[in-house]
This record gives sequence, C-alpha cells and structure tokens, in this order.
Amino acid sequence: MKLAEIFALDICAYAVMSNHYHVVLHINAAQAEAWTLREVVDRWHQLCKGSPLSQRFARNETLNAAELAQLEEVAAEWRARLMDISWFMRMLNESIARQANREDGCTGHFWESRFKSQALLDERALAACMAYVDLNPIRAKMADTPETSDHTSIQRRISAAQNDKQPQQLFPFAGNPREPMPVGLPFQLQDYLELVDWSGRCLREDKRGAIDEQLPPIIERLQIDPRHWLYLNRNFESRFKSLVGAAHSMRSVCKQLGKRWTQGIRDCERYLSPPTIS
Repeated sequence: MKLAEIFALDICAYAVMSNHYHVVLHINAAQAEAWTLREVVDRWHQLCKGSPLSQRFARNETLNAAELAQLEEVAAEWRARLMDISWFMRMLNESIARQANREDGCTGHFWESRFKSQALLDERALAACMAYVDLNPIRAKMADTPETSDHTSIQRRISAAQNDKQPQQLFPFAGNPREPMPVGLPFQLQDYLELVDWSGRCLREDKRGAIDEQLPPIIERLQIDPRHWLYLNRNFESRFKSLVGAAHSMRSVCKQLGKRWTQGIRDCERYLSPPTIS
C-alpha cells in the first residue's frame, strides 16, 4: 500500500497467498504529470538515493540554470518510472525478497520468475479480473466467504462498507459510467460486493454448476453470460495473456500497436464480448 502511494498507481484489487500474490493496478498518468519537480524528486528519494544534484536540490541548495536543466531531464525519467508497473513490481518484489532472505538467513533469488501482467481493456475484463483476484482464497479453499478471505482487497472493502465507507488505500468505486465520470472504478460498490459474494458461493465445491436465479444486476449490465462468468472466475489467469477485453477492444488495441493478431482473442470473443442481436 505504501509503495503504491509513492507511485502514480492506484490499487484496485489484491490477494496475498502463501506463495504468490495478485494485484490489479490503475495507472494514474494525470496525477504523475501534475507533480512538480520537487514532488518527483521527493518521491524518487523514498525509493532510491537519487543523484548528487537531486540531493542538493532536496537540501534546498541553489542550482544554476545548467544544473537545474540537467536535474529536470533526469526527473523526467523518474516521473515516467513512477507510473510504470514494471518499476513498481521491481521495487515490490525486491523488498519482499530482501525481507524473506533476512528471515531465512540466506541469499540468492527468491522469486522463480519475474511477473506476468495483463492489460485490461474494458469494464468486463476489469470486473472479471478483480473478482478473480478477490476470490483467490475461496478457490484455494482457504476461506468460505469473501469477508473471511484474509489479506484481500475484498475483505478490506467489506469491512469499510459496514461503516458506509470506502478504504482510502484502495481505488474507490465511482458508480456506473456517466458524464462527467468521477475518477474511480466504473461500478457501484454494492453491486460489486454482491457480485463477488454470489460468485464465491457458486464456486464452492458443494455448489458446483449451480446458478442462482437471482443474478446480481451487474451481470446483466455487463451483458455477461452467468456460466461464462463463473468460468472466468476459475480460469481468468490461464485463459488470457497480455491483452484482455471484448474482441473489438482487442482488435482496436492491436491496430494501435501495429499487431495483426494477439493470443487469446477467440476466448475474449467467447467469454467477454457482448452477445450479438440477430
């Protein structure tokens, strides 16, 4: 949480498991672009030593025009890193590895590999991925309900919702899309909580294959088949690769990136694209 506050990144969902973790992030580019030079330097110094020039600047020593121009050039790179998920994961994984190695009294690699990431292109992909992450402990049979799922964003959100609040450390729910749209997740908080609760119940072993007739309204708004939704809750990570969203969203991004095709587009078309009207 503290690391994300240094970066221009908002935490949408997370789940910390025994041997891995998941996190859904929102890149707040507007926030990073609005930072002053002082804010960029102060934030970077919370992560690294910086440079002799940035240290002098932080001590309020006077820099001449050439030195200031040089610092601004370096700070532009730092600003870009502070809204870069790869840099965030690098810092997060490094800090976890150092702590674990200290506890175990050893050195060397802690993580088996770097990290895997997926770009979520639309509301359906976002909702599916967040629910997949929040339901990790239930799928792993470590918890029976979302509110008893320790070390998850859903547990934190439910606890705050009981006091009619949203946790300050998490990206807030801003309600369904509208104009003007406030900054936040494009769902109603209550709708999402009901969705995760319903999904968690259906994922239980004694409820396999059972679909409650009382579907959460958000399922209908997102136009997702409930059976497809439960499949996504079990297989989101394994079925999708770098880009996730409705097929038309993926084709649009592929065109922007100059790619002719992307892996997983057929699954996106089947599970995340709205039904066609004939």
